[in-house]
Amino acid sequence: MPHWFRTAWPSLTIKYTVNILIGVFLGKVLIAAILLLTDLIMVIPNIVNFFFSFKNHPVGSPPEGSRFISRLTFISQTALFLGAALTSGLAYGMTNRYSYKIRRIRVPIKDLPAEFKGLKIAQISDIHSGSFDDPEAVSEGISSIMNEKPDLILFTGDLVNNKAEELVPYINVFKVLNAPLGVFSVLGNHDYGDYVSWPSDEAKKQNLDQLKQYHADMGWRLLLNEHVLLERNTQQMALIGIENWGARGFTKYGDMEKAVAGLKNLNIPVKILMSHDPSHWDAQVRKDYQDISLTLSGHTHGMQFGIDIPGFQWSPVQYIYKQWGGLYQEQNQYLYVNRGFGFLGYQGRLGMLPEISIIELV
Repeated sequence: MPHWFRTAWPSLTIKYTVNILIGVFLGKVLIAAILLLTDLIMVIPNIVNFFFSFKNHPVGSPPEGSRFISRLTFISQTALFLGAALTSGLAYGMTNRYSYKIRRIRVPIKDLPAEFKGLKIAQISDIHSGSFDDPEAVSEGISSIMNEKPDLILFTGDLVNNKAEELVPYINVFKVLNAPLGVFSVLGNHDYGDYVSWPSDEAKKQNLDQLKQYHADMGWRLLLNEHVLLERNTQQMALIGIENWGARGFTKYGDMEKAVAGLKNLNIPVKILMSHDPSHWDAQVRKDYQDISLTLSGHTHGMQFGIDIPGFQWSPVQYIYKQWGGLYQEQNQYLYVNRGFGFLGYQGRLGMLPEISIIELV
């Protein structure tokens, strides 16, 4: 029996089984909710029936010729249809989790130095390598990035689900990424190992240290509350990388004051911030750091579920995060939220494909 079959098959079976069961459960929840509403609606005519005009009919039955029952039947059948559609859709979404979509965005930056006009940035986010089960498919996504010939590659956090060891089978896959101005990265909330139990604080620290080393092994410059200056023919722009900073209950490891230390004394017209959680933009960046032209985030995944078509997008995550997918602008400041390269929990993507962002500065 091949090694890959012995090790991978049970894990894959569990993943697919759990996700199919989740789909069936959610479908049943939808059906039950609609049928409950139907039952509540029937209470009204039954009360009227009991007290007034239904003496010649059994209690609980509408009069002859009433269309009420047929309407309730229609509602019940609609509930069954919607529940089945949701279950089938979630199952279908599992076939799209490696169908990488390249999104091209042009961002007008005020006072952009001439040497950086047309700069092409490739952004990916939320890899979640512990969820992957197909190195070849992931490699095709990386090839798509390299085919774009970006000037700069930025990764905005969540390289793993919980543990550094999840990345090991994919180190050589991601090591392929390179760009003239470099590959830079930041940490996301999942990278710290906060969601698993560790035998000791030292074990948790060692895991994070190992993950940081893997960034270096892949040739990625991990920015930990710090900045670097990118230079083209003596003209410069600043790239700032902050550790996870979220406004919705996630642990704040980020320190903006530390990250921008020294920049105020330099004449740097354009600053780009990498910050995993988009809630950071409204909560702090726009208020206290108005000289940051562009913030790049991820984190939301677009909830891996929704409608995403030209001119219209919707996802349940928008009721949690004001900025959850795409480009946002407030005066001269921009935020772009990448919908994620990988997946977490639900082993699929329904209507919200994994994203490779190609951002051109103009």
